[in-house]
Amino acid sequence: MDNFWIDIKEQLKATLPDHAYNTWFEPISLIGHTDNELILEVPNQFFYEWIESHYKNQINNTAQTLAGNNINIKYTVALEKQPTIETTSIVYSNKKSNSYKANLNKRYSFSNFIEGPNNQFARAAALAVASSPGQQTFNPLLIYGGVGLGKTHLLHAIGNHIIDEKESARIIIASSEKFTLDFISSIQKNKTIDFSRTYRKTDVLLIDDIQFFQKKEQTQEQFFHTFNDLYQHGKQIVMTSDRLPSEMKGLTDRLLSRFESGLVVDVQPPDFETRVAILMEKAEQNGLDMPYDMVEFMATHIKSSVRELESTIIRLLAYSSLSNCEIDFELVKKVVRERIGNGAPIDISATDIVKRVAEATKINEKDIVGSSRRRPIAEARQISVYLCREIMGTSLMDIGMHFGGRDHTTILHACRNIEKKIKTDKRIGYLVRSLQQDLTFSLI
Repeated sequence: MDNFWIDIKEQLKATLPDHAYNTWFEPISLIGHTDNELILEVPNQFFYEWIESHYKNQINNTAQTLAGNNINIKYTVALEKQPTIETTSIVYSNKKSNSYKANLNKRYSFSNFIEGPNNQFARAAALAVASSPGQQTFNPLLIYGGVGLGKTHLLHAIGNHIIDEKESARIIIASSEKFTLDFISSIQKNKTIDFSRTYRKTDVLLIDDIQFFQKKEQTQEQFFHTFNDLYQHGKQIVMTSDRLPSEMKGLTDRLLSRFESGLVVDVQPPDFETRVAILMEKAEQNGLDMPYDMVEFMATHIKSSVRELESTIIRLLAYSSLSNCEIDFELVKKVVRERIGNGAPIDISATDIVKRVAEATKINEKDIVGSSRRRPIAEARQISVYLCREIMGTSLMDIGMHFGGRDHTTILHACRNIEKKIKTDKRIGYLVRSLQQDLTFSLI
């Protein structure tokens, strides 16, 4: 029967797209059997419901065809993993050892954190803290930035790194909301001393989204004393927030001063190259072999956050599995349109256009916006002007200001000149169309 399940999987693999098979069948394990029954384990309830609604008949028919008679297939859901920080922060043992079990997500590590100019400093600071917790000036460490940019990833990576280096290290990771709920619960049950002892007998305190402490005066008071106790005993504190401490209204001055007393670093939205790297990494993790032009297309349009990039790949897999079709450029466009909207403007600047023209023509960007009248430079300048007008719809005056303060008549002449050359000069026509396609990646 062990071999029989392998045969079923091989048959399914031959009839399903690779990404559908890798997503929904690779994680299934055979955990038991009789002569006419298979017991399969799936990772979670959602997984089971998806198999039941989309692949149950296909699995049963394949099994019956291979066996020549009825095979009963039963499913069991694997034991749930430890809850994430949104549901609980720590498990506290009453044993004398006072052992802690941190709910760290093992998927988050420094090795799979995609580094780019937008987060390089934050990653370096986080790694330095993880390597020597509480032993340097980076205490506390505060990482701030917008939603979905990797702050929580770094928070968990710090904890995982410390545990890998020193398994006995005591780590507490919690959201500010969970800290607040724990505190309120301790008041209700008259166990504030236990609450204080739990949070203060740790080597590393990792707190996510501290902006939610705003306007919670008693919670701020409790966190202030917890912070001071840990800091005075040389324990490491790492926090994340969606903004600078100075921009958080409703926090006491003394708490703000504690937040700003260590190192404050930010994470910014990823640049184009980093977005490409993130998409390629996520696709590889899901067994998805995507052509570079599809990845580049998504990276051009999905810009807001790492989470948006990752969810786009997941959405592609879901669409493909649901419709049982391969992932092609049309499906990619469909998903991107849903993410950003059909009428979303292309977020591109004159600087982006000049940079791309400079790369294509091998002419320096400064020369393109400069005053040189040499033919190759003037031609690259006119192409840049034309593309600014066509792609961005910018006024002639604004374009002129970007190109060295030229007047609108000069800009209009450049646009008309390139329009004429596109029709009469094959080289210019091909170059402009290629640049326009590269810069817009039309969603139509």
